[in-house]
Amino acid sequence: MSSSQVILQQNSDHQDLIITADPQGISLQGDIKIPGDKSISHRSLMLGAIAEGETIIEGLLLGEDPRSTAECFRQMGAEISELNTEKVIVKGIGLGKLQEPQDVLNAGNSGTTIRLMLGLLASHPDRFFTVTGDHSLRSRPMSRVIKPLNKMGAKIWGRKSNTLAPLAIQGQNLKPSHYYSPIASAQVKSCILLAGLMTEGKTTVTEPALSRDHSERMLRAFGANLEIDPDTNSVTITGYPTLIGQKVIVPGDISSAAFWLVAGAIVPNSNLLIENVGVNPTRTGILEALRMMNAEITLENEREIAGEPVADIRVKSSKLRGCTIEGEIIPRLIDEIPILAVAGVFAKGTTLIKDAEELRVKESDRLAVVASELTKMGAKITEYPDGLEITGNTKLIGTEVESYTDHRITMSLAIAALKAKGKTTIHGAEAASISYPNFVSTLQSLV
Repeated sequence: MSSSQVILQQNSDHQDLIITADPQGISLQGDIKIPGDKSISHRSLMLGAIAEGETIIEGLLLGEDPRSTAECFRQMGAEISELNTEKVIVKGIGLGKLQEPQDVLNAGNSGTTIRLMLGLLASHPDRFFTVTGDHSLRSRPMSRVIKPLNKMGAKIWGRKSNTLAPLAIQGQNLKPSHYYSPIASAQVKSCILLAGLMTEGKTTVTEPALSRDHSERMLRAFGANLEIDPDTNSVTITGYPTLIGQKVIVPGDISSAAFWLVAGAIVPNSNLLIENVGVNPTRTGILEALRMMNAEITLENEREIAGEPVADIRVKSSKLRGCTIEGEIIPRLIDEIPILAVAGVFAKGTTLIKDAEELRVKESDRLAVVASELTKMGAKITEYPDGLEITGNTKLIGTEVESYTDHRITMSLAIAALKAKGKTTIHGAEAASISYPNFVSTLQSLV
């Protein structure tokens, strides 16, 4: 694609991603290796830190978010080797033995780090912790995990009536609880399950719909006693198990694969194979949604690695058609909605996304930002309180757009730019490193 260019330009305080595309002359061909799953990377570091013995992690994501998790647990006494994709060794300190840190724990931009960690910190009696994050994280709601922890007896203080970081936590002996979550959220569920590790008796979480189950799979692998009732979307954990370090092989992140799945579907004459992708059923809503839109997607070399289903995913150019994405599928593709909106722009007919108000409290207000930035490029999008209506088959024109320091917005706009005529400049493109450090270089290799 000699008529197209992808340039990363460093400015004084941020990076611009400049994509000059010729939508008529583009095609994407090749095999793609994607970074490790972010959710599994976080959990392997956390459980390895509180288990007995060594945990060996292969394929860890080297993004900024897992680095924040690793540094927080180093401050609390765990020995974690230098992060790399080949082999990370975590020498655990045992359940209930997190040390009181000498300084404030910094979760950076990672909502997973701060929310899951709160369950552990709140359940460590006689220890005091403070935790903060970057500007974005300090504006994201923490009450969704603080309220259920308070019901268990936790003592947590924070800004705006104990709803925003920085947070102060005085560890307590918590009491068991059955929490009926008003939202399907793996972060809420995981936080409570981690608190239940050090709570006498049984702690249960019931959700309105099934959220991703990486925590349940990994807790069981490390030795926790869990009871799962799929009929009621309930998980129960029994306190004070013996957690033993494990070998964890982290599959590729389907949330990162999603950008190439959409790129391969919307760019003519494309054929991409995305290798070693985790296809956990609680995460494959993106595949179901794209197939509803008539995307030509097939799974190859299906297998299971360390308890997680894995496959290579092939995508070819497709004639997409609009559809409605709503209801129980939303928790299984919540992070992929920005790139699904891009697919909707190039689909025939109308794509309607509903029940996705959760996107308003991510790294940015993703519903508002997707609508505003794609509209700047010529898309026809109507924003609703809980979703988007996208009129398809629109032609995009390159222009200047903002990432709002949100990694998924950055990468979604980059894929849209491949089908926009002229030059698109994405400000704040360094945000992609949060979950996909080599996204730009992979894009450059394809074009």
